[in-house]
Amino acid sequence: MNCPCCSGKSYEDCCKPYHTGEKHAPTAEALMRSRFSAFVIPNGEYLMETTFPSKRKFHNKEDLQEWGEINEWTKLEIVNKPSASKVEFKAFYTDEEGYKQLHHELSKFKMIQNRWFYVSGEFLE
Repeated sequence: MNCPCCSGKSYEDCCKPYHTGEKHAPTAEALMRSRFSAFVIPNGEYLMETTFPSKRKFHNKEDLQEWGEINEWTKLEIVNKPSASKVEFKAFYTDEEGYKQLHHELSKFKMIQNRWFYVSGEFLE
């Protein structure tokens, strides 16, 4: 199976080792890609685990899982990487009512003890 993150690699050679806990994403971009894949699959638990610990109170696993389930995630496009801890991306999906949507975000990540976490995102037009 091709990896949902649009890397061109197989899921087994790309995001699966991060989802199973076998490895941690080595870069902010790899974490961002694996989080997109976790929405496709969906895997709300992974999304919570990779959220910066002090930010987890603003999210919950069930909502993240549902957001993955109710939408059909179709494509990920990396737009820019302005720094090692920031990734601008476009996530394309079809919502539960059948409308095509675009989620364009500049995400911020932070590394703690050699592990990347998602901190926050700024929505872009």
